[in-house]
Amino acid sequence: MQSLIRVLRSASALWPFYLGVVAVSTAVAGLSLISPFLIREATDTIVDGGSARTVVWLTAGLFAAEAGASVLRNVSGYLGDIMVARIRQILSTRYFAKLLALPQRYFDNQVTGTIIARLDRSIANVTQFIQSMANSFLPMLLQVTAILVITAYYYWPLTVLLALLFPLYTWLTALTSKRWQGFEDDKNAHIDQANGRFAEVVGQVKVTKSFVAEARELDAFGSHYNDTVGITRPQSRWWHSMDTARGLVMNLIFLGIYLILFLRTLDGHFTIGEMVMLIQMVTMVRQPVTMMSWIVDSAQRAIAGSRSYFRVMDEPVEPTANAQLVAATETAGSPQLTLVQHEPLPVREPVISFDQVSFGYEEEDFVLHDVSFTASEGQKIALVGESGGGKSTIVNLLLGLYPINRGTLSVCGRDSAELSVEELRATTGVVFQEPALFSGSVFENIAYGKRDATLDEVIDVAKRANAHGFISAFPDGYDTVIGERGLRLSGGQRQRVAVARAMLKDAPVLILDEATSALDTKAERAVQAGLDELMRNRTTIMIAHRLSTIADVDTIITLRDGRVDEIGSPAELATSGGIYSELLRLTASSSAADRERLKAFGFQGDQEDAAE
Repeated sequence: MQSLIRVLRSASALWPFYLGVVAVSTAVAGLSLISPFLIREATDTIVDGGSARTVVWLTAGLFAAEAGASVLRNVSGYLGDIMVARIRQILSTRYFAKLLALPQRYFDNQVTGTIIARLDRSIANVTQFIQSMANSFLPMLLQVTAILVITAYYYWPLTVLLALLFPLYTWLTALTSKRWQGFEDDKNAHIDQANGRFAEVVGQVKVTKSFVAEARELDAFGSHYNDTVGITRPQSRWWHSMDTARGLVMNLIFLGIYLILFLRTLDGHFTIGEMVMLIQMVTMVRQPVTMMSWIVDSAQRAIAGSRSYFRVMDEPVEPTANAQLVAATETAGSPQLTLVQHEPLPVREPVISFDQVSFGYEEEDFVLHDVSFTASEGQKIALVGESGGGKSTIVNLLLGLYPINRGTLSVCGRDSAELSVEELRATTGVVFQEPALFSGSVFENIAYGKRDATLDEVIDVAKRANAHGFISAFPDGYDTVIGERGLRLSGGQRQRVAVARAMLKDAPVLILDEATSALDTKAERAVQAGLDELMRNRTTIMIAHRLSTIADVDTIITLRDGRVDEIGSPAELATSGGIYSELLRLTASSSAADRERLKAFGFQGDQEDAAE
């Protein structure tokens, strides 16, 4: 329950709604209690042979009380609905802000679909419970409290029996709770895995179809849900056997209550009208008691969901995370964000400097060892080495996705440890092997790094990126919606949009992470023309997949097992006997063994270009 209280505290800005729901629910409970008193008076009036006029007025009063309760019940429902929608908005926004503020290391161990499923299930369970409480159960609890006071006035043993219902029912429910939650946690684990995989497969359905893996994926998905059925059997059996016990206890207590009412009426302690009134009130108590199992069931789901939610919210944020994001993870209302276009650092030498940098994705399991090199303004540097040698890790560090373990990394003369991630990333443009476009228009994707970009600016960079031609050929031009991850574009078109996006950002440092490796030769040539324009006057770090693309770089850095092996110009390293000269030899070779060895470096031979 503590986690649910924490949810309400998280949305403490909604206190007017909390007060409104309580106030209106109190009024609903009060009006609902008028009816039994009016029925008492009407019954006694009829039994005593009273006037029809009195009965008519009592009937009119009964109508007014019930109509008023009906109207206020809907007012309470309206307030509850708005309150819950706001709570969902606040919790969802805080969750998204938290994810954006978490370090990259967190996402390395998560499945994207599971993160999405957790948002949906956790917050849905919490908000559904709060909505049920606000719209239904709270008025009933207030009503029960008033009934206990009234029955105490008439005959206190009656109140004692009624009051016993709740602790007994709660105690029996507590016996059920711990075991039930264990079952629920197991079910949620299967559902998260199934839904996580579902999101992955739908997002990459072409791969699934290409490898004829549809049946296998469906079988694995169905197996997870089949396991939830297997878990539900003992869970439901346990719950309902305990619910049967709770029902028997409740019926025994009501047996005592009805016996007291009938006998005391028979002995003349209650009038017929008072007996009818008390029976009606007792029946009003029975409803919330019988709802307890459902409320507890919803509460258990909400508690389990809120725990999953707060496990994410309690994760430590990235040390250099945007202050606005961190504040948004803690806000009790809607976050007030100031959208700022972050400017790159002024260029100072050395533009990039790695000084004895060591790094490991797992503590002390280093993948980079004492890496040192510098890059000057306008210099083009190629990273070469076998797959797993540390090339992509260097890119990750330059983007500030991970903090270095040892040594110093500086950008534009500033120690990266002293820079915010906004300063570091604003200074760095990047074109990845997978362009990673978003659903939306071509214009929105190119302008992603500069939200106030004009159409003229976007067209200008598109022309320089060799993309304006195919964009203009679309019926909607720059307003063309390209679909999720740009699936309506070809590989070469997506990459040219990504080049234009990096070009518009206009950062002094450029990273090309195998930017053309996924393209055929024709598409690569079109993209390379844009890349050549993009690299002009920028300090460029590139990971290449063909030697021809790095033949005109200023410096090649070869990496072996996470250590710098050689640093020099292409001409110097061509005859050094190291990795680069080996690559030249392998590229020139036509033997199958050499071709396989070349693939270990992630390289394609230039002979393949000619063949294509």
